[in-house]
Amino acid sequence: MHCWFRNKSQSQNEKRLLASRRARRLSLISTKLLSLAVAVIFLVYSSYFGIKMHFHDTVSEDVKEEFKVTNVAEQPRKPLNNVPAQPRKPRRARFLPCEVPFLDSITYFLEPEDNVKFSRFSLGYLEREEWTLPSEARFGGHQTLKDREKSYHATNQTIHCGFVSGPDGFPSTGFDLDEKDKKYMNACKIVVSSCIFGSSDFLRRPTSKLISEYSKKNVCFVMFVDEQTLAKLSVEGNIPDKSGNIGLWKIVVVKNLPYADMRKTGKVPKFLSHRLFPSSRYSIWLDSKLRLNADPMLIIEYFLWRSGSEFAISNHYSRHCVWEEVLQNKRLNKYNHTVIDEQFHFYQSDGLTKYESSDPSILLPSFVPEGSFIVRAHTPMSNLFTCLWFNEVDRFTSRDQLSFAYTYLKLKRLNPDKHFYLNMFKDCERRSITKLFHHRADT
Repeated sequence: MHCWFRNKSQSQNEKRLLASRRARRLSLISTKLLSLAVAVIFLVYSSYFGIKMHFHDTVSEDVKEEFKVTNVAEQPRKPLNNVPAQPRKPRRARFLPCEVPFLDSITYFLEPEDNVKFSRFSLGYLEREEWTLPSEARFGGHQTLKDREKSYHATNQTIHCGFVSGPDGFPSTGFDLDEKDKKYMNACKIVVSSCIFGSSDFLRRPTSKLISEYSKKNVCFVMFVDEQTLAKLSVEGNIPDKSGNIGLWKIVVVKNLPYADMRKTGKVPKFLSHRLFPSSRYSIWLDSKLRLNADPMLIIEYFLWRSGSEFAISNHYSRHCVWEEVLQNKRLNKYNHTVIDEQFHFYQSDGLTKYESSDPSILLPSFVPEGSFIVRAHTPMSNLFTCLWFNEVDRFTSRDQLSFAYTYLKLKRLNPDKHFYLNMFKDCERRSITKLFHHRADT
């Protein structure tokens, strides 16, 4: 009996010893497997993402060789799976506003008397082309190259300047307005205008608290829209009141748009404000992507009266040469490349040269304007210039920045004894008095 208990106790001890050995063996195997797993994970990670080791003081050459310690800034990370690394997009330059030294109030300033230095001549506009076929009637008419050349002379003459109709009985060539709106526009003396065609933008109302009571009573704020845009605005809750206004904007509906290209149609109110508002003395144009944040009378005083100018427009914020503007328009596919080339080659053959800022005889601080904001007096030279500029847009592309410098330089070249007082101001000033928005995304 005693022997049996001893054998049984000995057997139990042996079992415990074997279990202990087995546990130590399993623990050792587990440790090795864990170490192996860690090593595999480390190798996979290092092969994909590289090794970045941090050492204190100096690192011996053999350690450097073993771990391939490199300067990340000097040696770029290798691409994954032989796929070339995508270059980082350059940061977009930021263009900030700058201070505009407006007068504190419009209460005490007076409109200057007629400036005798401005050129005087009589300018008439072609109203009808009698020989045109019905299918060929055009809003801009059919200006021959001979007529075009003659129109650049600042002298008493009748020129093409839009609103050209065919013979009696022919359909309208476009930009038809209601008679009540025409009557309202004929009475305007000072105008702020803009347009939205094809629902291309939201309605941006001028900042009312920054507009003086004088301007609210004496300045016409006119927004030209087509019927499609009017319907879109109404859906969004912008419904004209009984007088046809939405805020400060007098909504004027244009029917029978003269061009299929909405941008080209937009050049009609942009350039031809003296035709649309025949009694006006001054006008301010702003694109529909801008909101006006300053009083119109302060703008006219600063950009025209104070500088003795009859036309004011800002330079482009980054480009100054027409060659650069041509390349940018092509790069962004702003217009048909063939038509751009045709226009550009025509201008070069007629004397357009590259902009050289170092040229002491340069006539403008930039050959490329930021044309979204224009301030002008309706003088003969100002009216002639905008008619000529419009005719270039009508003949070629709607990208008016391509034709600005050519039109201005040719007008100056052919009229050396008649000065055109153009104020090309800094674009940061435009940014100070207007708020820029993006065009509507769903158009």
